[in-house]
Amino acid sequence: MYCKNCGAELNENAVACMTCGFGKGTGDKFCANCGKELNPGAMICVNCGAAAAPQAAAQGAEQKSKLVAVLLAFFLGGIGIHDFYLGYTKYGVIKIILTCCTGVGGSIWALIDFVRLLTGSLSKDAAGNELKKEF
Repeated sequence: MYCKNCGAELNENAVACMTCGFGKGTGDKFCANCGKELNPGAMICVNCGAAAAPQAAAQGAEQKSKLVAVLLAFFLGGIGIHDFYLGYTKYGVIKIILTCCTGVGGSIWALIDFVRLLTGSLSKDAAGNELKKEF
Protein backbone atom coordinates (compact mmCIF):
# COMPACT_ATOMS: atom_id res chain seq x y z
CA MET A 1 0.00 0.00 0.00
CA TYR A 2 1.20 3.49 -0.84
CA CYS A 3 0.41 7.02 0.34
CA LYS A 4 -2.06 8.71 -1.99
CA ASN A 5 -0.51 12.10 -1.23
CA CYS A 6 3.25 11.51 -1.67
CA GLY A 7 3.57 7.95 -3.05
CA ALA A 8 5.68 6.62 -0.15
CA GLU A 9 5.20 2.98 0.85
CA LEU A 10 2.94 2.53 3.90
CA ASN A 11 2.93 -0.15 6.55
CA GLU A 12 -0.38 -2.05 6.41
CA ASN A 13 -1.13 -1.03 10.03
CA ALA A 14 -0.25 2.64 9.49
CA VAL A 15 -2.85 5.27 10.27
CA ALA A 16 -0.89 8.06 8.57
CA CYS A 17 2.07 8.43 6.22
CA MET A 18 5.36 8.88 8.06
CA THR A 19 6.75 10.89 5.11
CA CYS A 20 4.07 13.55 4.60
CA GLY A 21 1.74 13.08 7.60
CA PHE A 22 -1.45 12.63 5.55
CA GLY A 23 -3.99 10.13 6.84
CA LYS A 24 -4.11 6.70 5.24
CA GLY A 25 -6.31 6.84 2.13
CA THR A 26 -6.25 10.64 1.82
CA GLY A 27 -4.80 12.49 -1.12
CA ASP A 28 -5.26 12.10 -4.86
CA LYS A 29 -1.79 12.47 -6.39
CA PHE A 30 -0.57 8.84 -6.24
CA CYS A 31 -2.06 5.38 -6.66
CA ALA A 32 -2.60 3.57 -3.33
CA ASN A 33 -2.07 0.23 -5.08
CA CYS A 34 1.21 0.76 -6.98
CA GLY A 35 2.49 4.17 -5.78
CA LYS A 36 2.75 5.68 -9.27
CA GLU A 37 1.73 9.28 -9.93
CA LEU A 38 -1.86 9.75 -11.12
CA ASN A 39 -3.13 12.10 -13.79
CA PRO A 40 -5.23 14.90 -12.24
CA GLY A 41 -8.87 13.80 -11.94
CA ALA A 42 -8.11 10.20 -13.00
CA MET A 43 -10.68 7.57 -12.07
CA ILE A 44 -8.24 4.66 -12.50
CA CYS A 45 -4.48 4.25 -12.35
CA VAL A 46 -3.09 3.87 -15.89
CA ASN A 47 -0.17 1.84 -14.50
CA CYS A 48 -2.03 -0.91 -12.59
CA GLY A 49 -5.74 -0.32 -13.36
CA ALA A 50 -6.74 0.14 -9.71
CA ALA A 51 -9.59 2.50 -8.87
CA ALA A 52 -8.05 5.89 -8.12
CA ALA A 53 -11.00 7.88 -6.85
CA PRO A 54 -12.60 6.35 -3.75
CA GLN A 55 -12.43 9.86 -2.29
CA ALA A 56 -15.15 10.95 -4.68
CA ALA A 57 -17.68 9.54 -2.22
CA ALA A 58 -16.11 11.51 0.63
CA GLN A 59 -16.14 14.69 -1.45
CA GLY A 60 -19.85 14.23 -2.08
CA ALA A 61 -20.48 13.60 1.61
CA GLU A 62 -22.59 16.07 3.53
CA GLN A 63 -20.54 18.92 4.97
CA LYS A 64 -20.57 19.52 8.70
CA SER A 65 -21.64 22.97 9.84
CA LYS A 66 -18.97 25.29 11.20
CA LEU A 67 -21.62 27.12 13.24
CA VAL A 68 -22.75 23.90 14.93
CA ALA A 69 -19.13 22.97 15.67
CA VAL A 70 -18.45 26.41 17.20
CA LEU A 71 -21.57 26.26 19.38
CA LEU A 72 -20.79 22.72 20.53
CA ALA A 73 -17.19 23.71 21.33
CA PHE A 74 -18.40 26.71 23.34
CA PHE A 75 -21.17 25.04 25.32
CA LEU A 76 -20.11 21.36 25.51
CA GLY A 77 -16.46 21.49 24.46
CA GLY A 78 -15.13 20.44 27.85
CA ILE A 79 -16.48 16.96 27.28
CA GLY A 80 -15.49 16.92 23.59
CA ILE A 81 -18.93 16.90 21.98
CA HIS A 82 -17.67 19.04 19.08
CA ASP A 83 -14.91 16.47 18.46
CA PHE A 84 -17.48 13.68 18.13
CA TYR A 85 -19.51 15.88 15.76
CA LEU A 86 -16.45 16.49 13.57
CA GLY A 87 -15.39 12.84 13.68
CA TYR A 88 -12.37 13.25 15.96
CA THR A 89 -13.56 10.50 18.29
CA LYS A 90 -10.18 9.87 19.92
CA TYR A 91 -9.88 13.51 21.02
CA GLY A 92 -13.45 13.51 22.34
CA VAL A 93 -12.76 10.44 24.49
CA ILE A 94 -9.54 12.01 25.81
CA LYS A 95 -11.44 15.19 26.79
CA ILE A 96 -14.12 13.18 28.60
CA ILE A 97 -11.43 11.32 30.55
CA LEU A 98 -9.56 14.56 31.35
CA THR A 99 -12.73 16.23 32.54
CA CYS A 100 -13.72 13.25 34.71
CA CYS A 101 -10.23 13.02 36.25
CA THR A 102 -9.40 16.70 36.70
CA GLY A 103 -12.73 18.49 36.51
CA VAL A 104 -11.55 21.07 33.97
CA GLY A 105 -8.89 19.31 31.88
CA GLY A 106 -10.82 19.22 28.62
CA SER A 107 -12.12 22.76 28.99
CA ILE A 108 -8.79 24.41 28.22
CA TRP A 109 -8.38 22.24 25.14
CA ALA A 110 -11.98 23.06 24.12
CA LEU A 111 -11.27 26.78 24.41
CA ILE A 112 -8.32 26.35 22.06
CA ASP A 113 -10.53 24.41 19.61
CA PHE A 114 -13.20 27.13 19.88
CA VAL A 115 -10.65 29.80 18.88
CA ARG A 116 -9.27 27.56 16.10
CA LEU A 117 -12.78 27.10 14.69
CA LEU A 118 -13.43 30.85 14.77
CA THR A 119 -10.10 31.74 13.14
CA GLY A 120 -10.32 29.02 10.50
CA SER A 121 -7.25 27.02 11.50
CA LEU A 122 -9.64 24.13 12.27
CA SER A 123 -11.68 24.10 9.08
CA LYS A 124 -12.03 20.40 8.17
CA ASP A 125 -13.71 17.41 9.74
CA ALA A 126 -11.88 14.13 10.40
CA ALA A 127 -12.66 12.88 6.87
CA GLY A 128 -10.96 15.96 5.39
CA ASN A 129 -14.18 17.65 4.24
CA GLU A 130 -14.35 21.43 4.53
CA LEU A 131 -16.77 22.74 7.14
CA LYS A 132 -19.81 24.55 5.77
CA LYS A 133 -19.40 28.26 6.55
CA GLU A 134 -22.73 29.66 7.66
CA PHE A 135 -21.63 32.81 9.44
